[in-house]
Amino acid sequence: MTAAPNLPLLIEPEQLQSRLADPTVLPVDLCDPASYAAGHIPGAVHLDYADLVWIEPPVMGLLPDEARLGEVCSRLGLTPERHVVAYDEEGNGRAARLLWTLAVLGHEPVSLLNGGIHAWDAAGGPLEAQVRRPPRSVYPARFANPAAVADKTYILERLGHADVALLDTRTPAEFAGLDQRAARAGHIPGAVNLNWSDAMDPRRQLRLQPAPVLRELLAARGVTPDKEVIVYCQTHHRSAHTYWVLRYLGYPRVRGYPGAWSEWGNDPSLPVER
Repeated sequence: MTAAPNLPLLIEPEQLQSRLADPTVLPVDLCDPASYAAGHIPGAVHLDYADLVWIEPPVMGLLPDEARLGEVCSRLGLTPERHVVAYDEEGNGRAARLLWTLAVLGHEPVSLLNGGIHAWDAAGGPLEAQVRRPPRSVYPARFANPAAVADKTYILERLGHADVALLDTRTPAEFAGLDQRAARAGHIPGAVNLNWSDAMDPRRQLRLQPAPVLRELLAARGVTPDKEVIVYCQTHHRSAHTYWVLRYLGYPRVRGYPGAWSEWGNDPSLPVER
């Protein structure tokens, strides 16, 4: 199988429709199982979101180890040259978490379906109900790109650095400490807040806002391409989406913090700001 030709990081339904017969393109559906069974993009394989996270209570969104991720990718029939197009039905947070995980593994050929399954449906894309069980592959999962990840030690060492932007993608109430979802409320010191959903256009099936709008939202918060940007939320679900917004916009240095607030907010040794 030859490698898939270059597809954009953000792909429109019409672009994907023209590539459904390409065996190098692998659509991955992260919708609820019932939604997948009712109708999905032809050829799409289903992936449970739980397969992408490792839980060590109270920390809920950690990165699984290489062996587990290798098993997940092999079950999808993934090979290094296949181009993954991920989507879901809830704004692409789950889909983006898959693509962030693949970025950590150094798997470069990936796309996010703009607007997910709702945009596909609105564009008249075909659906099928057949459950796809692809032939297993042997995927060599290795953490080949550690620059996509930040842990609490990495963040703690960089607090207050002028060339680092901490971007909290939770709701304003969570950020301010009014909505408490950990032992402590608030945010990482120096972080700025951009609710992940503000990057979406509800009038266009939750597609991303136009690039100039996204750039303005980020620049207004001091999140500029010259800085290293570290994104987090509660479990690196919402912030995985923002990670891909930044990658789509061409930000060169972006990291996701998988421990997120479920780790930081429950660790009394770490500083908190409100």
